[in-house]
Formats: sequence, structure tokens, C-alpha cells
Amino acid sequence: MNRFAALILLLGPAPAAAEVVSASPNGLEIRQTVDLTLQPNGAYRAFTSVSSWWDPAHTYSGDANNLSLNPVPGGCFCERNPKAGGGVEHMRVAYVEPGKRIVLTGSLGPLLYEATTGVMDVQIKSTATGTQLTLNYKVAGFAKGGADKLAPIVDRVLGTQMSRLRAYVASRPKT
Repeated sequence: MNRFAALILLLGPAPAAAEVVSASPNGLEIRQTVDLTLQPNGAYRAFTSVSSWWDPAHTYSGDANNLSLNPVPGGCFCERNPKAGGGVEHMRVAYVEPGKRIVLTGSLGPLLYEATTGVMDVQIKSTATGTQLTLNYKVAGFAKGGADKLAPIVDRVLGTQMSRLRAYVASRPKT
């Protein structure tokens, strides 16, 4: 089975996607927006607490508790894989402005094995009821089978992650 087919089977159903901004054989852009009932600094802290909300089905280890995100320039969005005795660097932090923006670079999931590079730009804006967090993920390069074929799948996965972030925030006591 090729990686593209395996990716489709692995990802399964997800909630409605927000937006595939663009897709071509050599690149894709996905935008996800979620409203959170937190002030900007709280939304930023929630986003960077990735092990608390990331879907374990979309990890190498099968356990989101093995994820970490060090929100400093050069910091790692990494995953320990104790069963295999190793781990993976999912993305690297390139820019940080706490409560407003964090930019990460890297190729998520199976894109890691392709000749692609990605930029995830997460912006947080204050609203009347809390914040709006917008995740914009751009990937470019060579993806076997074409990035345009992967775009709807990447959109569904990121949509699932943003739904989980919203649920995590909603489940926490308000302080």
C-alpha cells in the first residue's frame, strides 16, 4: 500500500473542514479558525499545551502525553516514542509573540517523508467573547501523488485538532 492510501485509512472521518485556501501538485494552504472562550494569553497557553488536546490517533507513539511544544525560538514540537526507543521532531518554533502569534516550521505526519517543507502560522486575536485562533498551514515541495490530493486530508486532520483544542478549552475551569 502506498503512503497516500495508508494516510487516508489512518486519518478516518473528521469534522467539517474549514478551508483549503489553495492546492496544487506542489503545495497546499489550509486555514482553520476556532473561537475560544479565553483571553489571548490563555488561548496561547492552551495551544502550546499540545499534549492536552492533540488527537493521539495522529501521533507516532499512540499517546498524546508523549508530545511537547517548547514555545521559544528554536523550540521543538516533538514526540517521544518510548516503545520504539526514539522520537520525532514534528515542527520547530521559528517565531513567538505570546498571546498573539507562534510560527512553526516543518512537515506534519506523513509529509515528513516527502520532500516538502511547511510553515504553520498561528495567530490569536481578541474578540468580544474571548479569542479567535487562526491556524494557517502552508506546505510546498514534492509530495508523491501531489499535494493537491493531500490537501483535503490535511484539512480534515487540522480541523479535528482545532475541534479538540476547543473542547479542551471548554472543559477547563474558567479562571
